[in-house]
Amino acid sequence: MAAMADTPTPEIVDLWQVRVHDLDELLTEEVQAWREQLDWDFRASADLVRRFVDVHALSGYALYAGAEVAGYSYLVCEEHKGLIGDLFLRAPYRTAANENTLLSAIVDRLMHTREVRRIETQLMLGGPGQNRALPVPSAARSFVRNFMVVETSAVKRLSPRAIPGIVIDNWREQRQDDAAHLISAAYRNHIDSEINDQYRSASGARRFLFNIVQYPGCGSFFAPASFVALSRDTGRLCGVSLASLVAQHTGHITQICVAPAWKGKGVGYELMRHSLASLAYAGANRASLTVTATNARAVQLYESIGFRVRRQFPALVWEGF
Repeated sequence: MAAMADTPTPEIVDLWQVRVHDLDELLTEEVQAWREQLDWDFRASADLVRRFVDVHALSGYALYAGAEVAGYSYLVCEEHKGLIGDLFLRAPYRTAANENTLLSAIVDRLMHTREVRRIETQLMLGGPGQNRALPVPSAARSFVRNFMVVETSAVKRLSPRAIPGIVIDNWREQRQDDAAHLISAAYRNHIDSEINDQYRSASGARRFLFNIVQYPGCGSFFAPASFVALSRDTGRLCGVSLASLVAQHTGHITQICVAPAWKGKGVGYELMRHSLASLAYAGANRASLTVTATNARAVQLYESIGFRVRRQFPALVWEGF
């Protein structure tokens, strides 16, 4: 929607100067947008934003139009990397110009933050915008990601596959270290390691696993729908499928990957089938996942299971600045 002609020129304000109650209408609208567009309950994340803004502990910017908060974005620094945690604009102000105003402010701040050498973000409510101008284009890369959804009732038509040498077992917390090594091996030289550099090492993958288990950004981790594939002979981890609940009746596959030696043998399919069946048993009537649009092999697998693209969104990276 285009910005209203009679609205004042938006002004960037540091989040530390924002009163938490000024964000109420914006966050209410964002909760509704996540529910309508992604079947996602964003309330826990919105409450975290309120809590940190209230104690002046969240770094970022708000976009004011007069006395009204038109949008906001916040950042988190993690060693050498800056993460843009969210960027949302209210409907009357949702323009490319306003989005770039917020994005430029955040990117500039991170680029001038000591030790930060890389910036990442995945804006799930944003449009893919492959051809749009980005701040500091010489250091920017843009990737299109698919948000895909399936009704869990589809699992009824999925036939079990016996995979010689493989046993499917429940996820256990003790397997996190093995899973971290598996993730770093599975994503070596993979496009997703260009989007998320945590996939490039076992230590990074450990942080990734900790985040999806402990924090609400990917929903509430749901161990009953999380599974591993093990070598029958050695007990070695060969694949993993991790799931969360992102709303009362909606699950989300936060991670699914298979060891290079076992790709193409049905391990990913069988792990996904187990996760979807368990989500359905727990009362979830749909499930979602995200995948890089150019990852044709994964997209084909998900479509064969019944997933369909609901929307596309951008993953953005700045490096070499």
